[in-house]
Amino acid sequence: MTRTAAAACLALYLAWLVGLEHPQWSAMTVWASSQPLRGQLLERSFFRMAGTVVGTIAGVLLVVLAGNQPLALVTGLALWVGLCAGIGNLQRSYISYGTMLAGYSAGMVALLDTAHPDRVLVLGSDRLLTVLLGVLIALGIGLLFAPRQSPEDLNGRVRSLTARVLRAMALRLRGDSDILSAEPRAILSEMAAIEEALDPHAAGSLRSRRAARAIRALLAAQAAALVWLRGSDAASSEPAISLALDRTAAALEGAAGADEILALIEEVAREAGAHPPLRAVVLRLETALRDQFGAPARVGERPSLAHPVILHRDWVVARQAAIRAGAAMLALGLLWVVTGWTLAPYMMLGASIMLSVFSTFDNPARSVWYVALGQFGGVIAALLCRWLVWPHAGSEMALVFLAMPFILSGAPLMAHQRTAPGAYDYNMAMLLMLQPAYPLTLAFWPSVAMAGAVVAGPLAGLAAYKLIFPIDARRRMDILVGMMVREVAAMAANRNPADHRLVWRARLFHRMLRLIRWAEKTNDRKLSMIDGSLAVLTLGEAVLRLRALLRDPNVPSGAARGAKMALGRVAEIIHDPVRAQHALDRAARRLAHEARLEAAFVHDAARALATNLAFFRRAAGSV
Repeated sequence: MTRTAAAACLALYLAWLVGLEHPQWSAMTVWASSQPLRGQLLERSFFRMAGTVVGTIAGVLLVVLAGNQPLALVTGLALWVGLCAGIGNLQRSYISYGTMLAGYSAGMVALLDTAHPDRVLVLGSDRLLTVLLGVLIALGIGLLFAPRQSPEDLNGRVRSLTARVLRAMALRLRGDSDILSAEPRAILSEMAAIEEALDPHAAGSLRSRRAARAIRALLAAQAAALVWLRGSDAASSEPAISLALDRTAAALEGAAGADEILALIEEVAREAGAHPPLRAVVLRLETALRDQFGAPARVGERPSLAHPVILHRDWVVARQAAIRAGAAMLALGLLWVVTGWTLAPYMMLGASIMLSVFSTFDNPARSVWYVALGQFGGVIAALLCRWLVWPHAGSEMALVFLAMPFILSGAPLMAHQRTAPGAYDYNMAMLLMLQPAYPLTLAFWPSVAMAGAVVAGPLAGLAAYKLIFPIDARRRMDILVGMMVREVAAMAANRNPADHRLVWRARLFHRMLRLIRWAEKTNDRKLSMIDGSLAVLTLGEAVLRLRALLRDPNVPSGAARGAKMALGRVAEIIHDPVRAQHALDRAARRLAHEARLEAAFVHDAARALATNLAFFRRAAGSV
């Protein structure tokens, strides 16, 4: 942190030296761009620059198109910030950050010099150059000192997890039903933790991104294995397959190479030839391992064995974030227009950051409290610098150097566990107010009023999060549960789901991992969430099987009627999961009477639904 603070001081000095009007923006950029690992630093810096360019252009256009009409400027800015907040919630990692930054960067250009709209191009250029300088300094310092990502730890966790899945399958095939009590839940918990770590791991490298994609495909194949593990088809005793699975797991746990591991899992697939559901699971694992190891696919391998990587996009939360940000910015802008408060733009700027960037946090309202405390400390530090230290300066250069001890004070705050949550905003609020311009002209009370406007920004954001679509981790979980259940209902209602089955399967899997991770963070009935998520996957697999059965011209009429009835009830599952469960039970009995392979899948779905009715009922009021 001391290195970052020193880099911020250097950025402030260099920006002042080359004559930029707001040199403190360069120091702010250093704090914003700094990351612990080299790849993360590269990617965050790129998207910060891209977001600044887009936001600056948008800000200039807003001022030009609005002319001298504050109401038009406020309306346009509210729409822009809302749009960026909504799109940013559909994205992930640093690209989401860049989109959010484009929103509030427009505000920095459009709001901070509203008295002189003719200077908007100058202000926009100054914004771009200060950010570019800050990014370059952060990159230079970071590339010298920041370590690279180490993929070994993550790859080791993935190998170990795959071995655990194979050993669990081997125990199940030996008739050990106790394996169902805790191990699948522990495996899913580790899968969710690994998935969450993939985006930071992939940052800054196309090769790392491809590796992360391969790991996600392998995790999806493991999820399919867990669904099989809990199914009734897994109960048969098969010592030969069990032994082959154990050997493959041992190879993964040891130092075996890719060729040896792939040869062993091919042996498992051959041994499982008499059990089509098991063999399909093993072949999916083999396909995913080949992809991860960079080995060519087997000749004649079916495309359906591959797991596409389809990431969860929360359209509900994104829509709410867009409406919340746009409405709050419009309300604050109207307050500015009606009252004529000259410092209201500072409040609007702070609120735009809170309403965009923080909308992706698990619990934005709680986070904004830390922001408000940090900004309060930052404006106090800025006032102390301005009125106790800067009056002793005899030149603008002296102002720059006298501000540096205050910038350095942010390092210990960032490093300490208790002050870290608000330390970043301490630094940003302080620098926002410390524009070194000599001679000093701003009077005491106007500077205090400016400090109040800066702190009012996050408080306005807090009010918006409390009043407009309140959101926290629990609410996110409820929305996600609803989306998963509605996904299965849509699968049941679609007469030709074969065209989308891989997409549905992949999206359900990723949503399941996201849900499990949120459940762990909030301790919200974690086991129920894991079991309920597996029940959704099991139900989705049964729906796909029933749809495939109806396309078979040789299926008996009684089995076909039962399948149609079950699919119709599942399509309405959001309203009555009990009726869906009964219909699946009846369909399973009819299919078993006809000795159809689908009977086991439908029976498992009915059992999973009956065991997790509370999970499915939770979906009814989620959206």
